[in-house]
Amino acid sequence: MKHVEYPAPPPARERRVIGHGVTRIEDRPLVTGQGAFAGDINFPRQIHMRVVRSAHAHGRILGIDAEAARDTPGVVAVWTHDDIADLPPIDFRDPTAEVLKPYRQPVLAAGRVRYVGDPVAAVFAEDPYLAEDAAERVAVDVEPLDVVVDAAGATGWFGDGLGSEPIVVDYSYGDIAAAFAAAAEIVELDLAIGRHSGVPMETRGAIGRYDARNDILELFGAAKVPHRNRETLVRMLKRPPASIHLHEGNVGGGFGIRGELYPEDVLVLVAAMRLGRPVKWIEDRREHMMAANQSRQQRHVVRAAVDASGRLLGLDAVIYHDQGAYVRTHAARVVGRTMSMLPGPYRIPAYRASGRYRLTNKTPAATYRAPGRYEGTFVRERLMDAVAERLGIDRVEIRRRNLIPGEAMPCTIAFDQPGAEALALDSGDYPALLEAGLRRFGWDELQAEIRGRREAGEAVGLGVATFLEESGRGPADGARVSVDTSGTVEVLTGGASVGQGFATIMAQIAAEALGVAYGRIRVIHGQTDRIPYGIGAHAARATVLTGNAVHVAATNLRRKALEVAAEILQTPADLLAIVDGTIRRNDVPAGPSISLGDLARRMAPGSEVLGDRDPGLSAEGWFNTDETVFPYGAHFAVVRVDRDTGQAVVERFLIAYDVGRAINPLLVEGQLVGACVQGLGGALLEEFTYSETGEPLAVTFADYLIPTASEVPPIDCLIAEDAPSPRNPLGVKGAGEGGINAVGAVVASAIDDALGIPGAVTRLPVTPRRVREILRAQAGGAPG
Repeated sequence: MKHVEYPAPPPARERRVIGHGVTRIEDRPLVTGQGAFAGDINFPRQIHMRVVRSAHAHGRILGIDAEAARDTPGVVAVWTHDDIADLPPIDFRDPTAEVLKPYRQPVLAAGRVRYVGDPVAAVFAEDPYLAEDAAERVAVDVEPLDVVVDAAGATGWFGDGLGSEPIVVDYSYGDIAAAFAAAAEIVELDLAIGRHSGVPMETRGAIGRYDARNDILELFGAAKVPHRNRETLVRMLKRPPASIHLHEGNVGGGFGIRGELYPEDVLVLVAAMRLGRPVKWIEDRREHMMAANQSRQQRHVVRAAVDASGRLLGLDAVIYHDQGAYVRTHAARVVGRTMSMLPGPYRIPAYRASGRYRLTNKTPAATYRAPGRYEGTFVRERLMDAVAERLGIDRVEIRRRNLIPGEAMPCTIAFDQPGAEALALDSGDYPALLEAGLRRFGWDELQAEIRGRREAGEAVGLGVATFLEESGRGPADGARVSVDTSGTVEVLTGGASVGQGFATIMAQIAAEALGVAYGRIRVIHGQTDRIPYGIGAHAARATVLTGNAVHVAATNLRRKALEVAAEILQTPADLLAIVDGTIRRNDVPAGPSISLGDLARRMAPGSEVLGDRDPGLSAEGWFNTDETVFPYGAHFAVVRVDRDTGQAVVERFLIAYDVGRAINPLLVEGQLVGACVQGLGGALLEEFTYSETGEPLAVTFADYLIPTASEVPPIDCLIAEDAPSPRNPLGVKGAGEGGINAVGAVVASAIDDALGIPGAVTRLPVTPRRVREILRAQAGGAPG
């Protein structure tokens, strides 16, 4: 694809709608109780599905006795793998390595169970309570097999001659041996990130319905990537694309965990066809915490080579990625993004990373907000703090010396491996944003304050971390914008909403181009029967890809409207403007005019003004790109530690983030703050733990702790627009993941500082028990 560089877009002060914090247009039905979540969707004659799940982490299925369940009054059917043996495993969303295909998850367990929660059977009944009662009557006979729970330990067997390490992913560039040979110092760390995930407010849900008259199969409850999931279902069910429709409703949070294709989504569709009735499944919280995608768990053994002044010469890493029991829809994307983004915003002349992608007998893993970047930033910034300590250089200064300077942009980091995507950094001034964040946070002033508090006996410290993000990965997205005879504008996109304000952003973009009030715009999304293609809402793509497609479509519509109006008003098009939905002359505001609604009426089929134009006031637009955009930021925190209990309390937090251009600063701030809270959970509280036998130990909120309002500090946001991307007309970069990226890293940095123990934190989350272990180790006591 040909490289296109767009001029910098105008700032917010020169725009009517874009760049202003207008209120959300999608909130009214939600705050008035009119939202339609998966649990709200019901159809006549529907039946309910309940899944029977494995109680064993690993074992051979010797038999399944479902007769008692089938004989239960109100039960319509009970299925095991034998009943759906014609179905293939859950397919990948994108093309991936052939070697991973044997590790995909079957819709129902075939021959073996591989984690506690593995679907073994499905029960269909007249109501959900009958289904649950019947599910308890399904007896599963399992012969236990060896369990693997440590991805960094000895490998095991997946089965059928397949080992538990299906692939090793390598990324490298430069002469790593020479870098370490020339080093004044070599810093080595062994770091780990615990297993956690999004645990959204709304658990998963799926409703399948089959319209036999029209041979249409419908799935309700889809989120995030409905079009991509439809493509997967088309392959799995061997049906024409036009015969499968996915309908997105309201979603109680996505974060990567919601919206992927799971076994339950396939089951409700197949059951709807075979049983001739709509089928509904709603997951309970315990199921969700056992069976929905988990993420993050990695161990990093890393080395940094530095010169005497603290400048990085090389970075070498071995990463053990705990994938869990199966390879789900994302394949090896998380470990790949971890390694490609590990160098972050720093100049590193030589780099080598080896990702050991390993399966264990745990819930399968996939993406979670800032996948690979949260993990990599924790590791990289721990290294930077360790280098600073080793050389006696201030933590901020060590970052200043190593950040890629603004004059080096654009900057490309190319990897040696064939097919490895280069990081083509588009724009930015990383050092300048760091300095702006330090000033906003009052870093220098806080140093004196912190010293005073320590002298008074408090354990309190400061943390700093910088990071790089990526967003807007292509290849394409499209949109259609139309005006009806009332003047209402409809924006039809293949995007999706997971609560991020998608409709408002698209309405603002269309309103800016068309010259109409954003409240007069209706945004349709997540409906695969209305538009054949869509990128969805994932990996911070929506504003960059769908937003620019809407911009192109709205600009095309504006051009069309002015051309037709020029004929009607007998005025050159370049003298016309659209203001508040009315086309009028620029130079004679009181002159002849026509509203967009009237123009749409005059463009009805058969109208004389049409000429050789298609009827209707509408236009399509596409944004095509093979380039990614790279937002960036820095996090700052003040953390206090209670030496007696080990509890760490975050007192203040600042997110400094350059988003290129903010379509709606209010929503950008909301995204950053919400993501930061999730990051605090992963840094201090949240962890899916397992026993040595693979038994999950955190399947309720009594054991899996998430942040509440009392754990959330004041979070300030410095939203910078100093580096608009030259790779799209709007100049935008993604905002959805910048708030979480460096939270684990900055909290670890601040806890080290508070305890006065450099390098104390080597594992997330930093729970009170782990803080006490650190303090006992410092005092020479035995670890607890």
